[in-house]
Amino acid sequence: MTTATATAPKGLETGAPRRGVIGRIVDRVGSGTVQVVMVLLGLFWLVPTVGLWVVSMRTTQVNNAEGWWTIFTKPAELTIQNYANLLGSGFTTSFWNTVLITVPTTVLVIGIAAMAAYAFAWMDFPGRDLGFLIVVGLLIVPIQIALIPVASLYGGTGIFGSIPGVVLFHVAFGLPFAIFLLRNFFVGIPSSLLEAARMDGAPEWKIFVSVVFPLGKPAIASLGIFQFLWVWNDMLIALVFANTDNQPMTKYLQSQMRQFGSNVDILSSGAFLSLIIPLVLFFAFQRYFVQGMMAGSVK
Repeated sequence: MTTATATAPKGLETGAPRRGVIGRIVDRVGSGTVQVVMVLLGLFWLVPTVGLWVVSMRTTQVNNAEGWWTIFTKPAELTIQNYANLLGSGFTTSFWNTVLITVPTTVLVIGIAAMAAYAFAWMDFPGRDLGFLIVVGLLIVPIQIALIPVASLYGGTGIFGSIPGVVLFHVAFGLPFAIFLLRNFFVGIPSSLLEAARMDGAPEWKIFVSVVFPLGKPAIASLGIFQFLWVWNDMLIALVFANTDNQPMTKYLQSQMRQFGSNVDILSSGAFLSLIIPLVLFFAFQRYFVQGMMAGSVK
């Protein structure tokens, strides 16, 4: 008597998961080829940035006469005169205004959101769940519907057009997402760590500072980068709530637009200078940013 035996598909006989389409493609072409392709894609992605830099380093006459790619055959056309003219104008003041708006906003959002997220995650108090639902509901409130009411409120309190007014608006609309993000991260912290600290007699503020905040650095760093970039690149709120003396870089560069054209020399050099600080911030906190993006994917 013979018995029929079924042959398991390749990859399933040992219990190994089946490879996806991308995985099978990588196996066929080899990891070296994939790396070369990724490098080429990265270089292609950088082409607009390189073009912006070249335009910022040439005079308006040259930019109007030929494309930026001709710089490879005419490197003598490069000059720093555009940057010298820009730094000698009102751009420097607008740069520091941007710093005075972005840094306090980021610090306040992180500090307030971290404390509120800890309370929603690990403290019992009446109305905790309802309060968190309200925070989640505020995520869908568009900024545009608050511009006129807040402008009227600022006018009555005398802070319309000032830097503190712009900071308060950014903080108010940055907190819901920040609280939501950090609360979901803090919930994943093992409760045994907090219980051990409570058994040792540590108060809640001590637990937050010594246990929760250090463990939450990846999520806090990711939030800080997102919040910083959002405020640094904002123009809508600056156009509404910042006057000429307190305008950030985005509003200053927008004011340089001509009626029938653009100040290419000012806009290109100003846009390139505005990239420097965000790039430095990202590379400085890159390790925490990656950890924050991967948090929760593996338990």
